[in-house]
Amino acid sequence: MKKLLISAVLAAFAVIAFAQDGEKEIKRGWSFGLLPTATYSVDNGFQAGAFGDVYYYGDGATYPDPLHKISWEASYFTHSHRMRLYLAYDSKYLIPNMRVNASVTYMNDPLYSFWGFNGPASTQNYDMWSNRDMIVPLTDNNVNYYGMSRSMLRILANFQGQIIPHLNWAAGVNFWKWQLGDMKDNGVKVGDDKRYYDTNVTLYKFLSTTGVITEAEKNGGLALELNAGLVYDTRDIEAAPNRGIWAEAYLNGNVLQNSYLKACAYFRHYISIPIHIPAGEPVFAYRLAWQQTIAGETPLYMIQNNPLLVQRNMISEGFGSSNTIRGLRENRILAEGMAWLNAELRVKLFNFKLFNQYFYVAVNPFFDAGIITKQYKSAALEKISVNGKIYDPAFNLLSGTTDPIYDASKVGSLIYSGGAGLKIAMNQNFIVSADFAKCFTPGLDAGLWIGIGINYQF
Repeated sequence: MKKLLISAVLAAFAVIAFAQDGEKEIKRGWSFGLLPTATYSVDNGFQAGAFGDVYYYGDGATYPDPLHKISWEASYFTHSHRMRLYLAYDSKYLIPNMRVNASVTYMNDPLYSFWGFNGPASTQNYDMWSNRDMIVPLTDNNVNYYGMSRSMLRILANFQGQIIPHLNWAAGVNFWKWQLGDMKDNGVKVGDDKRYYDTNVTLYKFLSTTGVITEAEKNGGLALELNAGLVYDTRDIEAAPNRGIWAEAYLNGNVLQNSYLKACAYFRHYISIPIHIPAGEPVFAYRLAWQQTIAGETPLYMIQNNPLLVQRNMISEGFGSSNTIRGLRENRILAEGMAWLNAELRVKLFNFKLFNQYFYVAVNPFFDAGIITKQYKSAALEKISVNGKIYDPAFNLLSGTTDPIYDASKVGSLIYSGGAGLKIAMNQNFIVSADFAKCFTPGLDAGLWIGIGINYQF
């Protein structure tokens, strides 16, 4: 999710060669983008590995859209010990009049962070949940109250075909295999012994023993999601549009084990502002989005999934972090229904040509907001609540407070954040992105949030 090569950026600025006025930008043949994933994130720590995109433009007739695009990543995170492997293919030209988007992803999270359900209702003390290494009183055990483990294998293939100009049908299939459980760690050497996390003192364990997380879902499971819908697209450029509309409406349902059906709708609008800047006119972009389960109940291992017809990033998870509402921790909002807004101003500062590649640098101040439209596991949570509040004695012992871990009265709180980003694009397609945000909703503040990756958010 988060990728940036600072040294390469500095080197590029040191040898900037601006493109000649009037020179037509065009690319032919193959183009490669490769960066190491030497980054840091609050959720997962330092990331090591590499990622990249491979583009094929043929004779350049379709530029800046490539004929074929291959994306890949192999990386490891030091704090969460997360490992990610990813390979994806995207093309509108492999099959005449049809778009093909396919990928294979494997991810292992031995120290995954699980913050609870329904966003603002899962109350957390900032000082407490920012420290993952608390000591259980009267013991030598380390505790990560918000820790659990998960591993995921995903294989997907999505297709689009034209009905009339700009209006496409869309359909796809996504297979998932999940394993969930207690945290898995190698321990930390303390003297002659090793100290491990106490897996009996976690939110995951508490919700499992109280029956909120059921036996059928607590260890993971399989999902085979089928989706079908319509796509309306008038964008002039896909990676970073200057003008146009991109709208989707579709159904997404699981036909294996814990079945459910979701309705999804997205409306994205890109408006070019007629202010002359040599690098290009500014663009005001906004997205209105809604996703909600309309039949069945989503199992724990799929609730963080954010169904998309075209994958722009390796992982399309949850509400919070870089995919939906910036400024929140990863998968901070787990709910059956969510509506949200993203709005930003994209301003290209300057462009240049380097090593026969075309670059531009842009900034994007933004505002994000969202609200829960359908709660998750409300009936199960109500059974163990007192006047809408849930208490965990282990949590109170750790925090030294009498605070509840869940307060149903806060479910409807407006979630909102603001910030700004920096973009460096090569050939209008390979876009390195860094966003900085701050959440203003009480109880969800993650401090200064930094999201470093590829592509604009939408």
